[in-house]
Amino acid sequence: IPDIKKAYKLSYGLCKIYNRQISPNVARAKLAQWFNQVEEAGFNAFSTVRKTFETHHNTIINYFNGRSTNAAAESFNAKIKEFEDSLEG
Repeated sequence: IPDIKKAYKLSYGLCKIYNRQISPNVARAKLAQWFNQVEEAGFNAFSTVRKTFETHHNTIINYFNGRSTNAAAESFNAKIKEFEDSLEG
């Protein structure tokens, strides 16, 4: 049970970072602290998440600039694709 509690605290800690309105620099520092906690805990599943963050660090930190995602761009791309398909059909 202590491992479950530790895993929950780690996942909740990551959620808290994303749910706060903080600057990219503060987010970078908070995520670095979270990465250290993950490493200390030794959970393989969280290590995978940590590696994903390290690989896509700039894109993830960009979320904290205005807290936006690429959903609008994806929607626009879908509309362009739909328009192209209608021309071909």
